[in-house]
Amino acid sequence: MNHPLAGKVVIITGASSGIGAATARALAPLGCRMTLAARSADKLAALAAELGDVALVVPTDVTLAADNIKMVEKTVAHFGRVDVLFANAGIYIPGNVAEGDPDAWANLMNVNVDGVLRGVHAVLPHMIKQRSGDILVTSSISGFIDVQWEPVYSASKHAIQGFVHTLRRQVAPHNIRVGALAPGMVANELWGFYDAAAIDEKVAAHACIRSEDVAAAAIFMLSQPAHVTIRDLVMLPQNQDL
Repeated sequence: MNHPLAGKVVIITGASSGIGAATARALAPLGCRMTLAARSADKLAALAAELGDVALVVPTDVTLAADNIKMVEKTVAHFGRVDVLFANAGIYIPGNVAEGDPDAWANLMNVNVDGVLRGVHAVLPHMIKQRSGDILVTSSISGFIDVQWEPVYSASKHAIQGFVHTLRRQVAPHNIRVGALAPGMVANELWGFYDAAAIDEKVAAHACIRSEDVAAAAIFMLSQPAHVTIRDLVMLPQNQDL
């Protein structure tokens, strides 16, 4: 029996590492075709070589309107349609506000919020025309709880939650589903984890989850029958105290 996602065309932003790359690797065996989008062309090319001809590489800066439009248009030109936008690109900055860098915060907001808005705006005309589609956004537990050691990051994810909940109701008449995937601490590059042994140690202590765990949750959300929307999926390490 074919998987519910077999044949679907998926755009993944932030696909060069972490959750994005893990999701691409998980979708390929299910029969999905996908556009890999991120700023790191070299990493995207390496991942595409691993996945084979199911992957299209489109180097993309999600903060630029023209790049988002190009990302979607190249996807439609190559695959004929777009079924899923996984708006996953993001950056992380913790720390005290009094000691922070407002320019770095502005860049975080541009990527984490504006990048999502621009990607959604670029893909919606195609989904509305075909009267189907899924928009899945990587949020965070920080979009549900005010985490005091990461106030700017929390602000960006609270904004994402507001956008997801309102957009969902706007596009529902077009048979487009919108959901937020909100993990806690993930042992990947965004959190500064590069060493496999360190990742294994954190996971064994139930202090972190893996990018692959989040990818599995994304597939669960996208695999639901058309009449079901998973609006928010919050997932945490078993020992995360939030």
